Amino acid sequence: PDRPAAADVAAFRPLAEELADAAGAAIRPYFRRRLEVEAKADASPVTVADRAAESAMRELIAARRPRDGIVGEEYGAERADAEYVWVLDPIDGTKAFISGLPTFGTLIALLHRGAPVLGVIDQPVSGERWLGVPGLGADLRQGHDATPQPIRTRACASLADASLFCTAREQFAGPDADAYARLAARVRMTRYGLDCYAYAMLATGFVDLTVEATLEPYDYLALVPVIEAAGGRISDWAGAPLGLHSDGRVIAAGDPRRHSEALAILRGSG
Repeated sequence: PDRPAAADVAAFRPLAEELADAAGAAIRPYFRRRLEVEAKADASPVTVADRAAESAMRELIAARRPRDGIVGEEYGAERADAEYVWVLDPIDGTKAFISGLPTFGTLIALLHRGAPVLGVIDQPVSGERWLGVPGLGADLRQGHDATPQPIRTRACASLADASLFCTAREQFAGPDADAYARLAARVRMTRYGLDCYAYAMLATGFVDLTVEATLEPYDYLALVPVIEAAGGRISDWAGAPLGLHSDGRVIAAGDPRRHSEALAILRGSG
């Protein structure tokens, strides 16, 4: 199905920003405080801040767009087959959050018939907010009261010049670990541990490649519009577009030429 016009998607921006504001207001009182941390079924941590932020966003969507679907990390899916679906990760990088590190973020994606058309990466402590709508561009607000400024990814002359980020090497096992090692051996620099913040820096022109292997839809769908609107490319490891049912393997590149080159290396053909 055809995507809506970018101008029509832009009409959702005020609500997307309101959702990020509400999540931030719920999260900030808990940052660098002693928190009870629970382990979920997959052993990932969750706090009262995660749940409060997602609840705040869900309440707003229910009030403003009651027919829209919601897929959230903490409270699951409602109407996931709706024309418009909001995909929410209240705190992407909970391990960073509970460690007092400001490299976590709230992720908000808007899908139209399953395709991500608007994305927000919000850092509620620093006041940094990245927002992208493919066709209209991406921007960054640096500070709670600042005016958003356009952003672009940077060109990268070769993989030998590239920086490569992933959240943790432990996510790669078996053939995935071999594939990551092949790519890491070809780049200038590797760094770890930044969750969504690495993707935000890629969109802003400071990081060249990010590769992950075990993400959930709420981890990656908000990143897609931001990176694509900033001039980069993001896909699964087969080069296919990302959606709710992707397998969790993600590769993003600021320079589209490096995306195809890195993909070939991950597949063992580069």
